[in-house]
Amino acid sequence: MSYKLIFNSIAENELISAVEWYEEQEFGLGERFERETEKQLQKIVTNPVAYHFSKGKFREASIDRFPFTIVYVINERKKTIYISSVFHTSRNPKGKYRK
Repeated sequence: MSYKLIFNSIAENELISAVEWYEEQEFGLGERFERETEKQLQKIVTNPVAYHFSKGKFREASIDRFPFTIVYVINERKKTIYISSVFHTSRNPKGKYRK
């Protein structure tokens, strides 16, 4: 059974900001980042338990070719995946775990 994705509003803004930043650096790069992120989100939805626990109930999945990780929590009862953060790996890790 597939899961429903729910984005924290901050995580959604992080994703939009990253896409815009990459697009400013090079035409088409933001689109590539968005595609790679979407691929990883589809993998998470298909098999959310495949990724390791990073802190408490939070799990992380790296985005291929980019220094970002998707931080999420699974709610088995509701069949939802809550995206807590789309986190650049060079930032202070204290900010990546949000409820």
